[in-house]
Amino acid sequence: MTVTLSLCPYEDKTVLSNLIQLYRYDSSEFEGHILSQHGLYSYKYLDHQWTEEYRRPFIVKVDGEIAGFVLVILDVPRDFTKLSNREKTNVISDFFIMRKFRGRGIGRHVAFSIFEQFKGAWEVRQTSENKPAYAFWKKVIAEFTQDSSY
Repeated sequence: MTVTLSLCPYEDKTVLSNLIQLYRYDSSEFEGHILSQHGLYSYKYLDHQWTEEYRRPFIVKVDGEIAGFVLVILDVPRDFTKLSNREKTNVISDFFIMRKFRGRGIGRHVAFSIFEQFKGAWEVRQTSENKPAYAFWKKVIAEFTQDSSY
């Protein structure tokens, strides 16, 4: 199994937009997202992925098949982070692996790749009601840092 993580170019904005629809649907049970009158979920930061230099949108593929995405924000100042007290912190703002690819270590591989590519302090955001995401990140962060505190 080959897992690849690549920056999503603006030309593939539609791919990311479509994946965000799946992500918002998937997380709606925890976050209560509501469909628009056109049957779509809103995501106000889509265009920001290419207009703000500190954002990095990544597409995840498994054996060449699209499997998810990760939205990263680099060097966020302390005033804009929720947990970190460091001067600058990297943030995983959104992380999505499609259901058919879950439970195979793909999310762990992707998270480790992101942490290794962008060294420094990290803040990983998830909704407190999303117990599966909380358990995933608790395990992944403990493994990556070799520390059980989360």
